Amino acid sequence: MRRPTIKDVAERAEVSLKTVSRVINDEPSVQARTRDRVHKAIAELGYQPDPSARSLRSAQPRTLGLVYDNPNAHYVIAVQNGVLSVCRETGYELQIHPCDSSSPNLTAELLDFVQRSRLAGVVLAPPMSERNELVNELIAHGIRLVRIVSAAADPLDGSACVYVDDRDAAYDITEHLIQLGHTRIGFLWGGKSHGSSWERYKGYEDALREYGVELDPALVAEGDYSFDDGFRGARRLLALPDRPTAIFGSNDEIAAGVLAAAKSSGINVPHDLSIAGFEDSPFSKQSWPALTTAKQATQEIAQHAARRLLQEIREPEPAKPLPNEGFSPQLVVRGSTAPPRPKS
Repeated sequence: MRRPTIKDVAERAEVSLKTVSRVINDEPSVQARTRDRVHKAIAELGYQPDPSARSLRSAQPRTLGLVYDNPNAHYVIAVQNGVLSVCRETGYELQIHPCDSSSPNLTAELLDFVQRSRLAGVVLAPPMSERNELVNELIAHGIRLVRIVSAAADPLDGSACVYVDDRDAAYDITEHLIQLGHTRIGFLWGGKSHGSSWERYKGYEDALREYGVELDPALVAEGDYSFDDGFRGARRLLALPDRPTAIFGSNDEIAAGVLAAAKSSGINVPHDLSIAGFEDSPFSKQSWPALTTAKQATQEIAQHAARRLLQEIREPEPAKPLPNEGFSPQLVVRGSTAPPRPKS
């Protein structure tokens, strides 16, 4: 005779397969009478659950998730490589989930992603990591997560994060330009949905104020973290009657776009226009001249975020709160910045 199956038990007890599974796994959501009926069917049929299958079903998830929305491909690849390297060290798999951070259904989308992929936890990259309502909703649903955020100090909001002091690094870049003798310094935003854009703008603003340099709103242009927006923004600033002698792009892609705009207009870099970027991506090294920038250890930041997430998974209620880690990008001076040409 063949061994009785869970389907035989369900038919004998006149319940669904899911109900039998709940009784076998001792879940509390089954009514006592139904539970008794299922146990009686199991006894009559001599059914024995497969222990290996039960073990597989009840095993702890061994997959981490990475959620991002960023037009900067170099940043995304560095974050992926950082998280993936930790997964490989620790025997975890990685599921990546690019998404639209402006979607009104983002919370439901991420909850479905976590459940469908059976994730142990999630690394949230900007700008999702900086949307407090979204983060609080995910935590309320029991999802373990670590955020990568732009902040001058530990946010101290109770959630696990790795924070990057973009403001201080942007101050250093702007200070470098001022000390070279520049007073007409343009600034090109990245996407305003990213906290890093605001922090970099604040660093630029702080340096101008502390050195007594007037901030001219005409020298500030909005855009996104992209080469095209850097090119367009630079063309706009370079068309001003009193154009800037230096432009600080919120990332290296933007700065590379500025460099292309300058060359297309016959403007010498760095003698007629100094250019600085941020992040130290391949754009900064492959440009000519190479770009002055702030070196951001994106892959290392992502590794620390993944390791912190594993700590949260292994020890969900530690005896003492785990400290959040901070990183500060460092100024790298290259050939794209120089003192402005003396006015004739």
